[in-house]
Amino acid sequence: MSTPHRSPRRPGLLGSALAALVTAVAVGAGDAVARVFPYGPRHRSVNDLGNQFVPFHAHLWDLLHGRAGGGLLLNWQSGYGTSFLPDFGTYLSSPFAVLVALFPRADIDLAVYVVTVLKTAAAAAAMAWLLRTQRRGPVWAAGLLGASYALCGWSVIEASYNPMWLDGLIALPLLCLTGEWALRSRRPAAAVVVVALCWTANFYTAYMATLGAVLVLLVRLLTREGAKERLRVLARAALTTALGVALSAPVLVPLFLSSQQAYPGWSKPFVPVATEDLLARLLPATYSFSSPALFIGTGTLLLAAALPFHRAVAGRERLVWTGLVLLVLLSFQWLPTHLAWHLFATPNGSPYRQTFVLAGIVVMAAWAGLSAGPPGPWALAGGAAVLAAVLLAASGSRLATGWGLALSGGGLVLAVAAWWALRHRRLALPAAAVLALVLMAQAAATTANGERGKLAGLDDYPVWGAAHTARAGALAGAEGWPAYRTDAGRPALTGNDPMLLGGEGGAYYSSHTPDLFTRTMAALGAGWTSRGRNVQSLDNPVTDAVFSVGARLRPDGTVARAEVPPLVTVRPPGPEPAYGASPFANQELLLGARVYEDPLSPGVCRAGTEAFLSAPEYNGTARLTDGPAFRLNARPPRNRAALQPLGASRGPGSALVFEQGAPVHWQLACLDRSLLTAAVARLRATAAVSVRAGSSGVRAVLPPGSTGTAVLSAPAIAGWTCNGRPAAARLGLVAVPLDGRTTHLSCTFRPPGLVPGAVAAGVALLVLAALLGRSGRPGPLAAGRRDRRPRPRAAALTRSERQRT
Repeated sequence: MSTPHRSPRRPGLLGSALAALVTAVAVGAGDAVARVFPYGPRHRSVNDLGNQFVPFHAHLWDLLHGRAGGGLLLNWQSGYGTSFLPDFGTYLSSPFAVLVALFPRADIDLAVYVVTVLKTAAAAAAMAWLLRTQRRGPVWAAGLLGASYALCGWSVIEASYNPMWLDGLIALPLLCLTGEWALRSRRPAAAVVVVALCWTANFYTAYMATLGAVLVLLVRLLTREGAKERLRVLARAALTTALGVALSAPVLVPLFLSSQQAYPGWSKPFVPVATEDLLARLLPATYSFSSPALFIGTGTLLLAAALPFHRAVAGRERLVWTGLVLLVLLSFQWLPTHLAWHLFATPNGSPYRQTFVLAGIVVMAAWAGLSAGPPGPWALAGGAAVLAAVLLAASGSRLATGWGLALSGGGLVLAVAAWWALRHRRLALPAAAVLALVLMAQAAATTANGERGKLAGLDDYPVWGAAHTARAGALAGAEGWPAYRTDAGRPALTGNDPMLLGGEGGAYYSSHTPDLFTRTMAALGAGWTSRGRNVQSLDNPVTDAVFSVGARLRPDGTVARAEVPPLVTVRPPGPEPAYGASPFANQELLLGARVYEDPLSPGVCRAGTEAFLSAPEYNGTARLTDGPAFRLNARPPRNRAALQPLGASRGPGSALVFEQGAPVHWQLACLDRSLLTAAVARLRATAAVSVRAGSSGVRAVLPPGSTGTAVLSAPAIAGWTCNGRPAAARLGLVAVPLDGRTTHLSCTFRPPGLVPGAVAAGVALLVLAALLGRSGRPGPLAAGRRDRRPRPRAAALTRSERQRT
């Protein structure tokens, strides 16, 4: 097989286009076979995709269209006001995310799906471009190998419902490309920008991709001669990476600090996967949440397995590429390297998030062999023997499926025949077509099987439909911000209904859910899922008064309205209060008045009052004797049951009944509405006379002579300043001491770390400008003038590359 020089038509573009096309077709075919949205009736939005990522993209849609509550720094819609920049940097900072603005808002699920497919196709295109940059080789093969990378099991099974991870899939070939530029001392400014974009798009997977790119660069250097030149290349690569990461600091630093202030997540002890299960994940059509999705097309695997036997490739190159593949695979099974891949913290959930790096390295190893020509019969036989042994060992795993074994075995036979046929020019086209069909069939089967596995084992959430439209319309009709808040209510469609449907509610689900917010809401009786990071709306008139919730959506689609104080109230002087064990006493403490009565006898409220039950560890139904049953969902420590309204009491005839047996810890309290009405009236009488809420803060006018403490009904998370000073806190809410002379209140939110991050980015820009200014002289980023003489070019090539040039 010949290896033609690059043509004026830019075959790199053609290979990238082919890779993107094959990828998009395979993903669409797999989803169609599984009959998931948008090709069938099954839900696609499983787990955090429907619970977090779709609502976050809906909020981004609102921001881009000028309809969101808040701005880039502050999200007024969720958690009664929370920092948005860390969420933006975690979920929405990809350049692809803004494409959702091109769709109607009611098609937000479709928009997220299209963005997901586009990201996957872009990763394929980027890998194909990288391969053609690393070495010369056939365009169509670069395209198929790029598609094989983007269609790896990790991509179509795990990243497909964590779309921000797909930015890491794109980042790996791009960061490896910056390594190639460092090798050639080219494009220093572009390299810095690429690193900055990758780390801004998704820092978590970009970190893993950076580790992978470092390993690839080291392999590329080991196949070259000259210790001084290797050190220069490493210095250039290190400097461009450092500058690029520094440019992303305005997003990264607030994100890291927010993670430290978030409610603690959970982690599972690391347990290495059994060898047969590890090998089984190399097969198509396998699914497991707790093992690495190692699948990559059999045609690619065959090339990589044949590399050690491929005599046309220099021995050193065969050794280092094969060794890198094996070492990275083994690193998945050792705790210290497992932690190193994941920023030294065991992940919540899927424990093998670095798998895409191995897929990329396998593809590059396969290309290293193919660029020397198609493997000969002995190399094919050696590679086939290796894969046959893998297939045999994997067949004993419980994860192996009949379809997976059949597709793998059949694909191996066809791949051997196709790569052998490529040594004959007249058979090249049909052989390439066979390899493409094998890849697409295997990838589509893996996609479909993964969709079915996720639907069987994970929660799923409906796409936007009539129920969403009705709820969103009701909330929009009741909107009164900032005079009062509107809450999307319970039961919720997702953990982030305020962002998905509208309003300014208390529900909030993020990996950045503040510890202070979760603990404050728990003290008041709120429920949670996801071990405290998915705080639910609290359906209670006392907390609605405290948080200025003047309209609440009911399950029947109606809106319940209430007279509530404004966002800023004034509390009288007194000792610093502190929460206790009872959520009802805590609510009264925050309200500043007694509004609950104790039951007349255990489980019986006085007639005319409203019964509220607190049983945070109870999983079952409860009701008043003459009332409907209500479900309390607790599965400690994952789920905490919310304080539950049971309805109006009629006295002894409305006794509390637990359907599944009484829990160990429970408390019943009886709300006197007249006392609550009086308490609200007192708060309104001394509250701010006007309140204006902006994209990053609040301004209020207080009555003259106000003393005590002004309280803003927003969580006192780090970053609030009021009247030029860091805000204080009162029972978890933003507070400002008053001296009788303060008549205006100006509170602004700025995420911690934003200013240091901006300074770091500014310094990086200055350093980059200074280094580029010296680009004509020797230096770490000196690009130098392009020397078109053949001798220096040949000196930068490996021995096998010089032989082929």
